[in-house]
Amino acid sequence: MATVTLVDVGKNYPGDIKAVEDFNLVIEDGEFIVLVGPSGCGKSTTLRMIAGLEDITEGEISIDDRIVNRVSPKDRDIAMVFQNYALYPHMSVRENMAFSLKLRKYPKTEIEARINDVAQMLGLTDLLHRKPRALSGGQRQRVAVGRAIVRQPSVFLFDEPLSNLDAKLRVQMRVELSQLHNEINTTMIYVTHDQVEAMTMGDRIVVMNEGLIQQVADPITLYDRPVNKFVASFIGTPPMNFFDGHILAQNSSIAFLSEDGMQLQIAEQQTKKFRQLDKQKVVLGIRPEHIGSAIAENSETVGRISAVVDVVEPMGAETYVYLKSETTSFVSRVDSHKKYMVGEKIELAVAMDRAHFFDVNTDKAIL
Repeated sequence: MATVTLVDVGKNYPGDIKAVEDFNLVIEDGEFIVLVGPSGCGKSTTLRMIAGLEDITEGEISIDDRIVNRVSPKDRDIAMVFQNYALYPHMSVRENMAFSLKLRKYPKTEIEARINDVAQMLGLTDLLHRKPRALSGGQRQRVAVGRAIVRQPSVFLFDEPLSNLDAKLRVQMRVELSQLHNEINTTMIYVTHDQVEAMTMGDRIVVMNEGLIQQVADPITLYDRPVNKFVASFIGTPPMNFFDGHILAQNSSIAFLSEDGMQLQIAEQQTKKFRQLDKQKVVLGIRPEHIGSAIAENSETVGRISAVVDVVEPMGAETYVYLKSETTSFVSRVDSHKKYMVGEKIELAVAMDRAHFFDVNTDKAIL
């Protein structure tokens, strides 16, 4: 196990392209940390710099107390699992898992012992004689993970390992990787563009955009207290709804007035903070589950939104209702037993005690 530290790490490509900037992070010993963000945000580049597959332009990367900027990948005591499995097609599962150990000239008895232990852990014992072409996608991914585990590295690196699997297998493998981490308790760094994977697997999540860290926090903190509009929009399914407007002070109460005239009272516990922002433009953020007919029973502060139903998406246990007001489109996540018709004009409650507000110029949360 190991602590991984990145200090002021950056990566530039020719043409003054900055893939990663000012990356500062300490990944604790035994932690499962997830790098998440849209395509091109720099998450895979960061992982490859930790692995030594990309040279860093500036900064310093340490594994435990050893600076590894100029250490070759094979000497960093890391193991990497790729999106495309990267198995040798002419080798059996056993031979694939043994390959790196043979290169390091481990004794045959130790190689066999490690393979048998890991195969039992991952449910591969009956598959050790098969070639990769005779395995399913999920089985191949297990072999790729098993090949990494037998090396017993200090750090595991996962580069979107579930992207090629179907939806059911992805869920299964998410659970298995989380169980694996609990069992072996080794430092794991996991890259994905899927925020569901990030939320369900990571001890902490690093949200990235355009090469910069936006926020580092545990999943619930990210969801409940996003530091800016990007994090608020990226984390959560469906994404957070946003309404442009301004703050309006009215005697003892404070309200948010949207551009189309929708007025929502701000929660009592926030009135002192927002009184000084009278007439200031802000962006109101409301998650879909905080707009709906059942909110009134569970919320201290309730507003009302009138809108027309545009699209209804039944999801089984819940339904996504896409709506349009005069100037804004938004979505509500409601109980599946509540029926709505396209074109119907409805009024929905808003849990204003769960509202988020963002500065229109900086996109930072008004905390």
